[in-house]
Amino acid sequence: MVLPGGGMRSDQRSIQSRARIAQLKTPPVDRMAFEASVLPHLDAAYNLARWLLRNEDDAKDVVQDAYLKAFRFYDGFRGGNSRSWLLTIVRNACYTWLRQARPDEVTVPFDEDVHGRDSGGGPEADVLRSANAQSLQDALERLPIGLREAIVLRELEGLSYAEIAAVADIPIGTVMSRLSRSRKRLREFLSACAGQEISS
Repeated sequence: MVLPGGGMRSDQRSIQSRARIAQLKTPPVDRMAFEASVLPHLDAAYNLARWLLRNEDDAKDVVQDAYLKAFRFYDGFRGGNSRSWLLTIVRNACYTWLRQARPDEVTVPFDEDVHGRDSGGGPEADVLRSANAQSLQDALERLPIGLREAIVLRELEGLSYAEIAAVADIPIGTVMSRLSRSRKRLREFLSACAGQEISS
């Protein structure tokens, strides 16, 4: 699924990030190892920040800060999945930024009607598949941040449930619940949009 993301090309972000790292007087071996393991995931980091913050400029700033933080603490990285490690740092930086700039967006209210389980298939899945990119982007931006985070990490970034749980620091059951709720809300919004287009 390709969605309009806009913003700076990854090679431009990469050049800016490398320039900022070069200013941090560190041994070149550490910098090269960091760039080799983390730089390939810069697009995923920006994509996550863009969807969580819903603003390209804020996303660029947060990713830049998160990237520098990842570099400073790279010696604490013990191997494994560098993508999940970087996305965790970006996610936490986004939430910190949101708590300061837009604290009302950080909470996800519990709604019994919305939080029920659904089958995940059927006619609703057809609506999702046939939605145009703009309608889908509008629907994603309407989701509360916790639900938006889960669906972006799963559907746009292709992370497994276990990777999402690690990035978001939540149990896998919560990941599954958030994905179910976000898919249900997306289906409802897109079905309503489809109904309006048909009646127009």
